[in-house]
Amino acid sequence: MTSENPPPRANRRRRTPPADVTELVPTGLRVSAALAWRFLVIIAALYVLIWLAGYFSHLMVPIAIALLLAALMAPGVERLVKWGVPRGLSAMLVMVAGIAVVGGLLTFVIIQFIDGLPQLQQQVSDSLTQIKAWLKDGPLHIRQEQITNFLNNIIDTIQKNQSAITQGAITTAATIGEILTGLLLTVFVLIFFLYDGAGIWRFLTRGVPARVRDRVDVAGRRGFGALVSYVRATAAVALVDAVGIGIGLAVVGVPLVIPLAALVFLSAFVPIIGAVLAGTVAVLITLVANGFIQALIVLAIVIAVMQLEGHVLQPWLLGRAVRLHPLAVVFAIAAGLIAAGIAGALLSVPLLAVLNAGVKSLVHGDEPEPEDIDVLHQDATDLPDGEKETKARWEQP
Repeated sequence: MTSENPPPRANRRRRTPPADVTELVPTGLRVSAALAWRFLVIIAALYVLIWLAGYFSHLMVPIAIALLLAALMAPGVERLVKWGVPRGLSAMLVMVAGIAVVGGLLTFVIIQFIDGLPQLQQQVSDSLTQIKAWLKDGPLHIRQEQITNFLNNIIDTIQKNQSAITQGAITTAATIGEILTGLLLTVFVLIFFLYDGAGIWRFLTRGVPARVRDRVDVAGRRGFGALVSYVRATAAVALVDAVGIGIGLAVVGVPLVIPLAALVFLSAFVPIIGAVLAGTVAVLITLVANGFIQALIVLAIVIAVMQLEGHVLQPWLLGRAVRLHPLAVVFAIAAGLIAAGIAGALLSVPLLAVLNAGVKSLVHGDEPEPEDIDVLHQDATDLPDGEKETKARWEQP
């Protein structure tokens, strides 16, 4: 067999380079670059939003707290409206009742704190005397002169930093003024949320294009429903924590039982972390006032209540209310604490719950009528039809 000779090199056609050089870039690199710049745009947008929220924090925080309180009080307003009470009067009655309950609770806590302070001072004095005797006669054998010099050094340090302490007191006074202003703004905003929250939401949805307005309306209603469920569940968990730890403190004989229980109740609105910090304060006060053995007992009580919260109350109440993984809750609290301090830690989890419910509603394709979403009475964890089918398939054996 004969084979044809290849054409001379000079006669071969030369391949011309493509006009668009992107064809020379590997596909994997093009996809990575496209993802990278989109990711950077999203991060930049989130940074701008967070910066704006921080810049207007004195306005945003009262609005967010008013929204939380509205989620807690709105069912009461709707119940009075169904009974025939005008909406304006219903909102005013619920507001007055809420302020009366909070004011009465704070007054009771302050009275209990004032009444228990002398006992605490006496117990702290006795504990310090015992500690001083242990330092002298115990295994350390510290001399009286060393203890006196240590106390004198503390006093000298306080005197040398008196200007810084005074400046801190002035800053604290200014902070108290800002807090009072924020409280007034919160009450003012809360009145309008309770009176015409639905009208405010309808006004906001007018800025959404008409073709997706109903879907956004449904997503917003589901988000607020998740917020209502979150507030109810958190209040129930906080009440159980406060009662459990309060009973334990009373049995052990720790002073300031009522103020400490109130601290536990308020701190429990920051999930997971808040009750732990309040329990730590209770243990430290017990250690100073009652001694080491009683502090260990209180620590065991706090751990038992935390186990009850973590393994029973959180999965049963909060898990059903907002369907958030505990790791997501911890990360949200940490991010909120870094971004906005205590207010950020308080508001991060409800914000995550609202976004979780709203995004799920937007992603799945069911489109019920907005009026069919009863945010105050139905289970806020009701899933859209598409997610129900997906969940059912995954749960099949």
